Amino acid sequence: YCLIHFYKRMLNASKILSSSFRSMSVEAWVNGPYNWVNGRRCDPTHSKTNFSNIEPRTGQLLASIPTSSAEDVNTAVESARAAFPAWSSLSGMERGRILTRAAQILRERSEDLAKLDVRDNGKPIWEARVDMDTVIGCFEYYGGVAPSIVGHHVKLPAGSWGFASREPLGVVGGVGAWNYPLQTCSWKVAPALACGNTFVYKPSPLAPLAAVVLGEILQEAGVPDGVYNVVQGEGETGAALANHPGCDKLSFTGSVPTGVKIMQAGAKGIKNVTLELGGKSPLIVFDDANLKNAVKGALMANFLTQGEVCSNGTRVFVQSGIYNEFLQCFIEQAKKMKIGDPMDDSTTVGATISEDHAKKVLGYVKSAVDEGAVLECGGERVEVPGSCQGGWFLSPAVLTNCSDDMRAVKEEIFGSVAAILKFDTEEEVISRANATEFGLAGGVFSSDVTRAHRVVNQIQAGTTWINTFNLAPAELPFGGYKASGIGRENGLAAIEHYTQYKTVYVEMNDVDCGPLWQE
Repeated sequence: YCLIHFYKRMLNASKILSSSFRSMSVEAWVNGPYNWVNGRRCDPTHSKTNFSNIEPRTGQLLASIPTSSAEDVNTAVESARAAFPAWSSLSGMERGRILTRAAQILRERSEDLAKLDVRDNGKPIWEARVDMDTVIGCFEYYGGVAPSIVGHHVKLPAGSWGFASREPLGVVGGVGAWNYPLQTCSWKVAPALACGNTFVYKPSPLAPLAAVVLGEILQEAGVPDGVYNVVQGEGETGAALANHPGCDKLSFTGSVPTGVKIMQAGAKGIKNVTLELGGKSPLIVFDDANLKNAVKGALMANFLTQGEVCSNGTRVFVQSGIYNEFLQCFIEQAKKMKIGDPMDDSTTVGATISEDHAKKVLGYVKSAVDEGAVLECGGERVEVPGSCQGGWFLSPAVLTNCSDDMRAVKEEIFGSVAAILKFDTEEEVISRANATEFGLAGGVFSSDVTRAHRVVNQIQAGTTWINTFNLAPAELPFGGYKASGIGRENGLAAIEHYTQYKTVYVEMNDVDCGPLWQE
């Protein structure tokens, strides 16, 4: 009765809050407060510093955000811990119904959320709308999956029996990335909540705004206070969350060096850890590929979100018979991409996340040229007049005459820099494709589906595509091999990372302990 009363009270509260949330604008979301703890926006109570959230499209200050201290992180974790018993006691059907309702609200506010994403991240508005579709799909998917998160029953000898039930882990500490702010958050939060866990999330300080809005949406959908919390901050805040003894699981999306620190923190506490890290993925184009589709795939593999995508196929291996034709078409298309205000529907190249990152990307282009590569196009800062004049807009770069040992070919750039590499044989390209510390993704374009499958099966990567690239539906697991991470997000595979088994053996006979018992 207490749980039912609690559940109804939270639904009534969400209805009261609904009208005020729906009246909020993008500007109101930008204005803060920026933490979300125990069901409300709030400022940290122990903050000593602020960090600057710069709007990529303008280069101007978007928000000055107070940094959450270790004490503030502790408050958020305690809130999640207190909410765990009631949330985990709901049935999967009840939790799924709430997540499905959250998806509906996300759909209703998707245009505003896309505009917030543009202001926070700098990507073109049409991409932000596509990203919102993936966020909505994630909550819809796990809303549907939640009722099916069950264990199994086993018959044992002599009428005894047992069962293994899936139990939530507890409080999840999540740290997200700036390239897909709401998507990387949703990929963690939706499956975690579906399984009955509660959550404390720290967004990237470069794109921190959308995660707080998600808190308001989940509350309106009926998620009880404390189930989902957001703390803002930089590295110290993330370290405080990762090392907090009240977190039962850690999930991180970002760079390999930070991923190592997260895993070390998990090891100290013997915690379940999921890591989605970097990549330097191969895209292989065979002679028999449909040229137009292959070029489209290469554009998707290199130039979405200003090239700031972990799974990007930046090593484009093209077989010698189609190399010249492919290169000509690819360069033509790269030059046609429109650099401009990300809020403009016709823009296809938005603003790089920050000045520092833009200079890093340009540094890789320069190093490639210094090592002997030919810059066929792009690789320069382009000034966009008007309100976007202060942003860092980079033209898509295409490099040829590259060798596999160049820095720009070996290291993750996280920018719009494509290296076009010629190959002759299938055996050669498989060997070269796998000669990397990373293993996040890979793709093959070929009209011979048998060969495509044969090659994909030999690529040492966790996420692969045949005749397309960079599509990641919620229904399929996403993650990498080697230094690209451990664990999987999305699909039923994610359920494995947010649950643990409890085994119950039921003896239906007198206990048989052998010679231990003497009459």
